Amino acid sequence: MKRQKELYMQRTAIIGFGCAGFHAAKSMREHGYNGEIHIYSNTDTPPANPMLTTYYVTGTLAYGGMFPFGDLDTLREEYDLILHRDTLVTALDSAQRRLTLRDGRTAFFDNVVLATGASALVPPIPGIERPGVFCMRTVEDAERLRERLEQGVRSAVVIGASMVGIKLVELLHKRGVPVTLADMAPHIFPTAALPEVAAEIEQRLEAQGVRQRFSRPIEAIELAGDGLEVCLGGGERLPCDIALLCIGTRANTQLADAGIRVDRGIVVNAQMETSAPGVYAAGDCCEGNNLLTGQTQIIGLWDNAARQGETAGANIAGAFPAASCPGNITHNITHFMNMDFIGLGDVRMTGDRQTFPLSGGRGRVDLVARDGRLVCVNILDQYRVSGVLKHFLLKSLLEPGTELGPVGRGRLEREGLPHTLIDYLEGLNKSHGSHH
Repeated sequence: MKRQKELYMQRTAIIGFGCAGFHAAKSMREHGYNGEIHIYSNTDTPPANPMLTTYYVTGTLAYGGMFPFGDLDTLREEYDLILHRDTLVTALDSAQRRLTLRDGRTAFFDNVVLATGASALVPPIPGIERPGVFCMRTVEDAERLRERLEQGVRSAVVIGASMVGIKLVELLHKRGVPVTLADMAPHIFPTAALPEVAAEIEQRLEAQGVRQRFSRPIEAIELAGDGLEVCLGGGERLPCDIALLCIGTRANTQLADAGIRVDRGIVVNAQMETSAPGVYAAGDCCEGNNLLTGQTQIIGLWDNAARQGETAGANIAGAFPAASCPGNITHNITHFMNMDFIGLGDVRMTGDRQTFPLSGGRGRVDLVARDGRLVCVNILDQYRVSGVLKHFLLKSLLEPGTELGPVGRGRLEREGLPHTLIDYLEGLNKSHGSHH
C-alpha cells in the first residue's frame, strides 16, 4: 500500500498568478513538494505588481519592470510549473476539488489555492462605462491609459483620493495636465491619514495647483462636447477629457462555492485554509487577521499577499510544524508631489493623540495611543523611519511590553526624530509592560 502511495503524484491547482500565487508555488517547491503544480491565470502576463503600473504609464519604468519575479518561461522552468495561460476558471466544486474551465473542461486536484486577487471597484454611477473613463489596476489598464495619454489630454478628473489616485494626479500634473481630485470621503487618504495630517497634505497640493473636491458624491459622468463632465453632488460639473477611477478594490471571491465561507473576502485560518478541506486562499481575495483590532479584514498589501502565499504553499507541502500567518496591520507608504506619507495602524481608533513636528520645519509624526500601546502612526516627509516604527508597532502587539531598546532608539535618533517622540514611545511600552 505504501508503495502505491509513493507512486501517486499529488496535484495542486493555483488559481491566479499574482504575488500570492507566485509565493505559494515557490514555497511549495522550497518545502520539498514534488507533485504537479498547475497555474491557472486569466492573463498571458507574469505576476505583476499593481502599484508599479503608474510608473509604467509615466515612462519611468520599462514594461518588464511591472513583473518583479521575471518572465513566465523562466518561472515555469525554475519551479517546474504547468502553466495554463489565458485560461479562465469558471467554477470550483470545493467538496470534490474540481475546476471547470471556460471551455467546459474539468480537472480534479488534491489541493487548490485561491489566489484570485481583487478587481478595481466600479460603482454603479450612470455613465461609468463611457470611453474616456479609465480604471487603474491591471497591466492592461496601464497600457490603455498610456495609449490615451499619448493622444494628448487637456484636462482630467481623478475620482478617488487613494494611494493609486494620488499617483495618477502626480502623473498628470507632471505632464502639465490640469487635474481635479474628487472623492465623497471628507479628506485625502481616508483609510490611512488622520484628518489633521490630511489637511496639511491637501494644503500642499493646492499650493501646487491641484484642485480638490471632497465630501461630494459622484452622481454621473456625462458626455459634453468632445469630452466628459463629472457631475458632483450639489450641482457642480467638472469638465474633462478623461476620468480616472481609483476608489478601491473588491475581492474576487466568485469561485468560492457554498462550501467556502466568505465575508468581504474568503475567510481563512492562520494556516490559510478555507472552510473547505484541501482548499486554501491567499492574497487580496481573502481576509487576514488585523493584529491591532483582532478582527479579520482584507489587508491588500504586497507583503501580506507574499506571506499568505508562502504559508499556504508550506502547508500544502506538509511543513511540520504547520506554517502560520499570525496576521498584519494596515500599512501604506507612498511618495508623490515631493512628499512622503506613511500610514500605519488604524485611523478609526481613538485615544491619546500626539503630534511631533520634525526639525527643519517640514514634516511631522502623529501618533495615537490607546491603553498604553500605539494604534496609529502617520509620518509626513520622513519615510526612513517607517520600518523601525512598523517593526516596533508589530512587536508590541505580538509581545506586549516590548521595549524600543537601544538599537531602535539609536536608529530613530540617527534619523533625526525628536527626543520627545522617542521618550514618548519608550514611556508607552514601559507603562504597558507594567500592566502585565
